[in-house]
Amino acid sequence: MEPKIYTVKEVAKILKTSPDNVYALYHAGVLPMLKLGSLKCRRETLEDFLKRAEGYDVSDPNNIVPLEGKNNETMAT
Repeated sequence: MEPKIYTVKEVAKILKTSPDNVYALYHAGVLPMLKLGSLKCRRETLEDFLKRAEGYDVSDPNNIVPLEGKNNETMAT
């Protein structure tokens, strides 16, 4: 059974990025989390983030832009 809540380290592993990038997404308000001792992310929240981020470059969470060839809409937060 898949967990319903992930640690920052687990989110980083799922996203194939670093924990620092996960913290950056959180601090930019792009990836909501909750605090239970340490920051945690619900599976549903992570899935929603992935749906919203599709088609966008989120390398810099403070400057999210559409990938080349996509429209000029901004990512809904």
